[in-house]
Amino acid sequence: MRFDKLFKIGLAFAFMLVLTACGSDDKGAQNKEKKEVNLAYVEWDTEIASTHVVGQVLEDLGYDVTLTPLDNGIMWEALAKGEVDGMVSAWLPQTHAPQVEKYKDKIVDLGENLTGAKIGLVVPSYMDVNSIEDLTDEASKTITGIDPGANMTATTENAYKEYSNLEGWNVVTSSGGAMTAALTQAIAKNEEIIVTGWSPHWKFNAFDLKYLDDPKGIYGAEEYIGTFARKGLKEDNPGAYSVLKNFHWTPEDIESVMFDIMKGSDPKEAAKKWIKDNEDKVSEWTKDVK
Repeated sequence: MRFDKLFKIGLAFAFMLVLTACGSDDKGAQNKEKKEVNLAYVEWDTEIASTHVVGQVLEDLGYDVTLTPLDNGIMWEALAKGEVDGMVSAWLPQTHAPQVEKYKDKIVDLGENLTGAKIGLVVPSYMDVNSIEDLTDEASKTITGIDPGANMTATTENAYKEYSNLEGWNVVTSSGGAMTAALTQAIAKNEEIIVTGWSPHWKFNAFDLKYLDDPKGIYGAEEYIGTFARKGLKEDNPGAYSVLKNFHWTPEDIESVMFDIMKGSDPKEAAKKWIKDNEDKVSEWTKDVK
């Protein structure tokens, strides 16, 4: 009888150990999700704003967030190789269509995060031109562009193939920041300047600008900004994946962040300010995070 009692006690103890082990395994499985997130972006004003906001939301959820600035082409390649986890910087359906076509089998499309975007040639409203076809020798036949790897730059460099009046024109490449600096200086002196522009962007709030009509449609119609993730993110980082998938805001939202940055705020601080003022919107992005 004593042996039988000891046997039952031992059996019960062993059973408890099994349950404890199973519980630990379950907890381990729950904690298996990666808590590191690497978001890539191009250093355009829109993408600086959006990436810092999303990154800060993830950081507030406890993630170890890295924001990696890259050239546009390298950003897409890094995502396709799984070297970064995601990005919120895809301008579609036209601007980044070549990259989507090239990497579509290696990346995951999470849909649009902002609608009503646009790209094209932009001039101060005081210039007496309203269409690309009106251009003759304005601004010394020079268009001030952004980084060389941008699809908008490639489109502009080839514009003379569609617009014969642009034969002999030059596109000066630099960066988004250098472009807006040149625009600011030209407007201060009431000089002619033509830039590759996009909206939403703070410059349309700061200055009286206009897009030049594009009758041949080389810059496309209305665009949206989309979110993409690497393959496998949903499985090993479902929380971050859901935030990226749920991320959506308006041109007014992003312009408010960009404007704060333009006025001198650090991008991280501008992101924190917007998040604090828009908790209801952020809660929609994070509602699926357990």
